[in-house]
Amino acid sequence: MSGNEHNQQSQTGAADEQVSVLLIADPGKATALAHRVAQRLPEQLRSRDGRRRRWTTHVRSEPYLSDEQAALFEVVGAVEPSSEREDLVIYLTDLPRREDTVPVVADVSADHLFALVSVAAVGGVRIESRVENAVELVIARALNEPNLAPPNASRRLPSEQIDGGTRYFAPSGLRRLRLLSGMVRANRPWRLVTGLSKVLVGAFATGAFALATSTIWLFADTMGPWRMSAATVLSIAAMVLWLVLDHELWERPKAPQERQRSVLYNAATVVTLLIGVAILHVALFCLLLFTASVTLPPHLLSNTVGHAVNFSDYLTLAWLLASIATIGGALGSGLEDDDAVTDAAYGIRQRQRLEKTREQSFEHEQE
Repeated sequence: MSGNEHNQQSQTGAADEQVSVLLIADPGKATALAHRVAQRLPEQLRSRDGRRRRWTTHVRSEPYLSDEQAALFEVVGAVEPSSEREDLVIYLTDLPRREDTVPVVADVSADHLFALVSVAAVGGVRIESRVENAVELVIARALNEPNLAPPNASRRLPSEQIDGGTRYFAPSGLRRLRLLSGMVRANRPWRLVTGLSKVLVGAFATGAFALATSTIWLFADTMGPWRMSAATVLSIAAMVLWLVLDHELWERPKAPQERQRSVLYNAATVVTLLIGVAILHVALFCLLLFTASVTLPPHLLSNTVGHAVNFSDYLTLAWLLASIATIGGALGSGLEDDDAVTDAAYGIRQRQRLEKTREQSFEHEQE
C-alpha cells in the first residue's frame, strides 16, 4: 500500500501483538495533518496500552466524502474498511460535519473498526493537538478500551449513540464559532495575497499613482485617525463585496434544508475574504510606506502641507494610500478569472464541493 509508515515499538522490543492504523485524509491540509499525527500516534497509544502491543500507522491521501452530511453507514460503504489490511481505519476530512447547528467532531463504528473525524469541527486553533486527541479517542472507542483515550477526552466531547455507532460533538460553548473558525482555517486566507497577483499589481499601481498627487498629501494631513480608520474599513468592505458579487462566491440554497449549510459556507467565505483582504491591505501599506519614504523628499511634502514633517507623516500618508490602493485592487479583481479567485478564496475540499454543486446545477438546468 502506498503511503508513509511510522512504526513505534515498545522499548523492550517484546510485542506480542501488532495493531495497525490507517489514516485516510482529504488532499491538502488534512493530509499534512494526518502525517504529523501519524508520527506521534504510536508512542501516545503505547504509553497508555497496558498490553504493550506494537502500534503502526499508515497515511493515504484520498477524498471519499462528497457530502459533509453523509450518514456514517454511507461513509463506511464508500471507504469499505473491511477491504483494508489495517486493523483500524480513520478518515480525516476537512469538510464541516454537523447535526442541525451542533458541530460533529467524529463518528465511530466499532463493528467496522472505522471512524470519521472532521478537522473543521475541532476549531481554528490548536488544530493538531485537538485532532490527535480526537483520533486517540475514536481508537479507544472502536476497540472498547477506554484506557487508550486521552485523559478527560470523553468528558470534553459529548457523545450519543447513532445508527451504526457513536457520535462525538464539539464541546459546549461557542460551538458554531469553533466550526466556523475551523472552516476559515482550512481555507487558508493568507493565500489570498499571493493567489490574486493581478489584484496586488493593480492595487499597488493605484497607490503609486495616488502618491504622485499633492492633493492626497493634504488629505492625509487633515483627515485624522477616525476618518482614516473609516476609509480603511470601507475600502476592505468594498473589496470583499466586489469579490463576492463579481465572482459569484455567494452560495444560494436550492432547497429549504440547505439553508443552514449555505449560511455556514457564506459566513466562512466572508470571514476568509475579510482576513485575506486585511492582510493584503497591510502588505500594501508596507510597500507604499517604503515607496513614499524613498521617492518623496521631506522638504517637498513639508512645503505642500505647510509644516515640518517626520516619519509619522509618512505613516499617515501610507495609511491613506493603502485604503485608496485597496479600492483599486477591487476594480483590478475583475481582471482575474473566476477559477483564480476561487482557488485563492477556498480550500481544496471546499473548491471541489463548489465545483460539484455547480455541475449538478448545470445538469439540472439542462434537464
